[in-house]
Amino acid sequence: MIINYLSNSIVKGGQAPVFDDPKNYGLEYEDVTFAAEDGVTLSGWLIKGGQDKVIIQSHYGVQSSRSGYTPEGKGRPRMWHENIPFLKHVKYLVDQGYSVLLYDFRNHGDSGTGTCPWVTWGPEEHKDVLAAVDYISNHPDYQASQIGLLSICMGAASSTYAFGRENGLSDNENIKAMIAIQPLRYPDFIKALGLDNFIGRRVTKRNNEKTEMDLNEVSFMPDVRSINVPTLLVQNSNDEYLNRQSIEEYYDALEVEKEMLWLDLGKKRAAGYHYLTNNPEEILGFFNKHLD
Repeated sequence: MIINYLSNSIVKGGQAPVFDDPKNYGLEYEDVTFAAEDGVTLSGWLIKGGQDKVIIQSHYGVQSSRSGYTPEGKGRPRMWHENIPFLKHVKYLVDQGYSVLLYDFRNHGDSGTGTCPWVTWGPEEHKDVLAAVDYISNHPDYQASQIGLLSICMGAASSTYAFGRENGLSDNENIKAMIAIQPLRYPDFIKALGLDNFIGRRVTKRNNEKTEMDLNEVSFMPDVRSINVPTLLVQNSNDEYLNRQSIEEYYDALEVEKEMLWLDLGKKRAAGYHYLTNNPEEILGFFNKHLD
């Protein structure tokens, strides 16, 4: 029983509703859908600002959707004590002249079930990043736009995988910058949960059976060197799941113009996401340097 509970808390999708609406922020938008290369239908909002610059946001996994995080219905312990509404920082971006595409990863929010019905922490979800970039790159109103990637946790992992793919993001000349917020490797998460023990090994075995991949072995780290745009890496130094060595390895492997922003926040992983939404100018100002 405990094995299945822990396994589902790590790889079961469908736990994060779309709880917010751009109308609540006075934003002009349209509901959009587009398909990943394996046919999975993805749902999102295309929020309208300027036509020459577009930010594509990829959210974190399991507990989040395009709209952010809500503790409602999550039980305890909760990741955060209140809503983390991403549309707050999206409003900042629109005011700065950007359009923004927010979408739900497969098995999240209003998007379809993946060809793998479980959350894989990036190996499958990178297809969704590619689909989102392809959608904007071929959109009649935005195909000539410069693109910035706002990639959060699993979104950062998925974007990194997507840069390393053959015919992946590194081939798209419209992408000008990426902000990667708290990328996290599966083994680091398991260790931080205290599951590097007998029970943890059984949980990982169950997760590997569900996803049909070895989650301890697959890694986005080899693909970091394929990132070919200026990158800002953001990390809360007090993050309860932090493996500082992993973050430093990610930063050191970047072979592009790069910046590292260490935040000094509370001992919660979600503190970094809450900070983004409430202090967007400190983090998102990076796009102003690289998207003309």
